[in-house]
Amino acid sequence: MPCRSSRHTRRRPAALVQFVLAASCALALPAFAATPITVTSKAATDGPIRYTVRVASKAFGDAQETRTLRSGDTDDFTWRTTPPGGAVATPQGCPDYASLPLDANGAMVRQTQLRLAPIVASNGTATVQVSFRAQAPHGTQSVSNNGASITCPAVVAHSEVAHLTMPTNGTAKTLKLSDGTQITISAQR
Repeated sequence: MPCRSSRHTRRRPAALVQFVLAASCALALPAFAATPITVTSKAATDGPIRYTVRVASKAFGDAQETRTLRSGDTDDFTWRTTPPGGAVATPQGCPDYASLPLDANGAMVRQTQLRLAPIVASNGTATVQVSFRAQAPHGTQSVSNNGASITCPAVVAHSEVAHLTMPTNGTAKTLKLSDGTQITISAQR
């Protein structure tokens, strides 16, 4: 009889150990499981939008480019073109030399810079801030530098900031700046 009871006692602890091990695994598994993902904010409903910008200016030339932007992003467009009559030689002693748009030969060319900053509402209407800055040579002028007379480009420049509201369905909207430059913008989802 003692042998028989010792066999049962050995089985009981083994069964108890298996039960305790299984229970601890069942309790431990949720601790290692990934926590559920909760969405705290929704993605922007506007998504990427293709903006086409066209600039038409007698003084600064014509340009066009298309870029893709999201609401809240800004993008800078820069165009350099040779003015009618060619680039104008620009010695280093000219006023504001470091800020002039120069070609590879150091001659002044036309430059148009435009910054586009759209914010798109939930209804798909974009409010766009357009910052325009351009400069171009318009002939030459004599300038005195350290007692010497040098010939520098006569610089024509214009800077303006405008705001407009437009749909994002591809319809174009045109701004007319105070110098006569026209900027046409279209936005397409």
